[in-house]
Amino acid sequence: MTKLYFNFKYIADLFVAIIGLVIASPVMAFIAVAIKIEDGGEVLLRQRRTGRYGKKFICYKFRSMKSADVPFDKHNPVIKDNNANLTRVGKIIRKLKLDELPQIFNVIKGDMCFIGPRPLLPVYDCEYEEWELIKFEMRPGLTGLSQVCGNGYLSIKARKYYDAYYVMHASTLMDVKIVFKTIGVLFFGERRFLRHVPPEAYDKLKSEVGTKMHISRQTYLNFGLIPPEDRGEKDTDV
Repeated sequence: MTKLYFNFKYIADLFVAIIGLVIASPVMAFIAVAIKIEDGGEVLLRQRRTGRYGKKFICYKFRSMKSADVPFDKHNPVIKDNNANLTRVGKIIRKLKLDELPQIFNVIKGDMCFIGPRPLLPVYDCEYEEWELIKFEMRPGLTGLSQVCGNGYLSIKARKYYDAYYVMHASTLMDVKIVFKTIGVLFFGERRFLRHVPPEAYDKLKSEVGTKMHISRQTYLNFGLIPPEDRGEKDTDV
């Protein structure tokens, strides 16, 4: 991931987000009204997520559940279509991924980008191996490699692999491929594109962290860890 690519990505994301907001505004307004009419509840769901360098931010989504006070199983995060807690409007917007349209505001604010590692809930923070923190060197995305390789149907380990792999190998060509695969997911569903990660691929990527790309000092500190240089180590020893 070169500095030129990163700078271009930021400018492109901001431009597309502003144009996208203008185009999507009528749809977003319609969804907001539909949610309000159905049960009179809140239109937006605000969730705390872990972003770039491990900093926390508020992620916006259209509310699709009747109640947010439902126990969250981090080892089985997929919400099935027949979940009794889904509203009628919620079932539709989740199926079409329209519940994530408000995240355009997160892109404009600089919390997120369009393509990047998926922002997970802070409940997962304690489960990262040190080398996996590489995913936090980039702003999280509305879509990304893990999202088009199975997303919620992947194991947590596989999702972290795809997030780290994307950050370390990000390119314009990869972004274009992810865009087309995202369209495929919208039409055929996440399970159709499920791609498991072989153990040897996981081990290979782990060995590349620190040689191809380094975890920043700020990320270590935000996760409450001591940076390698403060331990008298080189950051290649991740």
